[in-house]
Amino acid sequence: MELQIYIDGKWFPKSEAKISVFDHGLLYGDGVFEGIRAYHGLVFKLSEHLDRLWESAHTLMLEIPISKKEMEKAIIETLRKNHFNDAYIRVVVTRGTGDLGLDPAKCKRATIFIITDKITLYPESLYKKGLDLITVPTVRNLPEAVNPAIKSLNYLNNILAKIEGKNSGCIEALMLNHQGYVAECTGDNIFMVKNALLLTPPTYLGALKGVTRQAIIEIAESKKIKFEERILTRHDLFNAEEVFLTGTAAEVIPVVKIDGRVIGTGKPGGVTADLRKAFQALTQKDGVRYSSS
Repeated sequence: MELQIYIDGKWFPKSEAKISVFDHGLLYGDGVFEGIRAYHGLVFKLSEHLDRLWESAHTLMLEIPISKKEMEKAIIETLRKNHFNDAYIRVVVTRGTGDLGLDPAKCKRATIFIITDKITLYPESLYKKGLDLITVPTVRNLPEAVNPAIKSLNYLNNILAKIEGKNSGCIEALMLNHQGYVAECTGDNIFMVKNALLLTPPTYLGALKGVTRQAIIEIAESKKIKFEERILTRHDLFNAEEVFLTGTAAEVIPVVKIDGRVIGTGKPGGVTADLRKAFQALTQKDGVRYSSS
């Protein structure tokens, strides 16, 4: 059966799902989105994702024309129509259809679409042997420009960094902020472990306040692992005992080399493995349950 896509209250087969070429999400990247996961009939951390979607939209002065509860129902119904127990969910809110000018006031109503499908960001082998990263020249957006806290459709900053990473032979890349401090990767937050201390860059340096990031922080605290948000440099990462990335699609994946420097033993570490196992257990119980039929 062809995938069913939600657009503004109706569902369309994938081959017929369309939005206007005058939509400002397409013309200008004017909109917001969330990537969400469903595991075994549970939409993981759905309320947290919707809260972040509404916050991003509020900062852009973009009015979402339905309530959070209605959005939740639309997501679940889209999963049901596609008979998914496990899925990646992309929720997108654009400024809507306007003219060729920049003025968002010309867009009378936001466009909403929801896609549910499968996603594989990294091959399973990399969870066992770890990722290699390279630092790229494209820096993370400044808060005074497009604030990184906004999960907007304008993702060129990350895409340019992804291209630079792939051109250097790495499928993920490390991004610094304009001051040279570690921010995050092109699609994931970054953590390091040293001397029994778990560290990650503070969000004010340009890191997205990731839902998986926050889940790992809470898991670490429940396990009595010492944790700090700290300003980090590449030197800190190079000399870490463990480094790992977190994200909705990536979950928790180890990093074993950065810019040619071997991290720790050069193999995924025990703290990373422990946190990944605990995170996988959390995906079975923290969210909104539904039936796929």
